[in-house]
Amino acid sequence: MKFHSSAGLLQATALKLGLAAALFAAAPVAAAEKVQSKDHNHSHSHGSHSKKSEIYKGYFEDDQIENRSLSDWAGNWQSVYPYLTEGTLDPVMEHKAEHGTKTAGEYKDYYLIGYKTDVDAIEIDGDTVRFVKDSGTASGAYTYDGYEILTYKKGNRGVRYIFQKVSGDESAPEYIQFSDHKISPAAADHYHLYWGDDRAALLKEVTNWPTYYPAELTGQQIVEEMVAH
Repeated sequence: MKFHSSAGLLQATALKLGLAAALFAAAPVAAAEKVQSKDHNHSHSHGSHSKKSEIYKGYFEDDQIENRSLSDWAGNWQSVYPYLTEGTLDPVMEHKAEHGTKTAGEYKDYYLIGYKTDVDAIEIDGDTVRFVKDSGTASGAYTYDGYEILTYKKGNRGVRYIFQKVSGDESAPEYIQFSDHKISPAAADHYHLYWGDDRAALLKEVTNWPTYYPAELTGQQIVEEMVAH
């Protein structure tokens, strides 16, 4: 059984929900601009806090973007979807409602679509990525396949860092795409992951973005991290 992204499992009625501004994901993608070089460049830029904040929000220049290696996402990661369904993330939804245009319940409905996944954990060690589900684990070795710049409706942008499977289980996806609000080499503190067998189709996926935080964090610590952003 293929480990596809869970967007296909969503009910059609759920897709009619009004999309609010995500805590971490931007508005739907209008276009993917280009694939960049596969050559790794690990020169780190040390901008000001305000510059990093602008990058996090999706405002940056093309020449600020650098290639990254899979080591930026190394480690063991847990899905936040179970925390949302069991109510642990309700304070985050309430925080969003205080500063946004939707009710806490409407935000929760939105994230129930965005976070939905049956892949409970991701383990990344070297070039090996393991997808852990209740029904079993699939793993594959992945190599860097460049990045894509995505332009969103509100005018900001995002970068998807893409890796292609070179060996491993047949059930492991052919492509994985990371989005973590960073555009140069740095260890991720959380990320959204897109996976499947069609590279181009994944770039159009903007309603379902399974999100992962370090496995050692408690639910309450994740709440604090989310509210801080």
